[in-house]
Amino acid sequence: MMTLYIWRHPQPVAAKGICLGHTDMSVDRRKLKRLANQIQHFARLHHLPKVIWVSPLQRSLKVGQLLAKRGFQCHISPDLTELNFGAWDGRPWVRITKEEIDEWCANFAHFAPENGESLQQLFHRIEDWLNARMLEQSAISTSIDMSVLAVGHAGWINAAKMITAGKDVPQLAIEWSAPVVYNQLSILKYAKKV
Repeated sequence: MMTLYIWRHPQPVAAKGICLGHTDMSVDRRKLKRLANQIQHFARLHHLPKVIWVSPLQRSLKVGQLLAKRGFQCHISPDLTELNFGAWDGRPWVRITKEEIDEWCANFAHFAPENGESLQQLFHRIEDWLNARMLEQSAISTSIDMSVLAVGHAGWINAAKMITAGKDVPQLAIEWSAPVVYNQLSILKYAKKV
């Protein structure tokens, strides 16, 4: 069994109203430090390993870099990156046509914007990452529950919550949860499917 402690990154500068997936937006340094402090305190309080997993996007990466300066091992994984919205990425939502949004909603699990990825692909990417962490743990010990700390993204966290709850990829947009708030901790239990 693995317990994933995953915090959503701090709010990026000027991200309001933007389709934000792989677009790399900066974050105010004070907000980065605040989240790094929160994670460091939580790890110390709960006797968790000083190892943090982050995506290569600076809103996640820079938290990991701050923690690395405080003695954490920082692992960077592209698999932790937010959903790739392709041609939509970085555009204001109001500039994405109603027809495109309707097409997405009509085929919620499998639609991908041009050069982007679908929710189905995101779910596969997340399961691969979770299974890789489990495999690393089983190489060390089979009897110890594993704890993993990470800084992630809202869509990734939503999908991971569904995976760890044993749910399938949502077929309808209404089945998708509202995003977790910035800096929020989600605690997920995962056991690899046999």
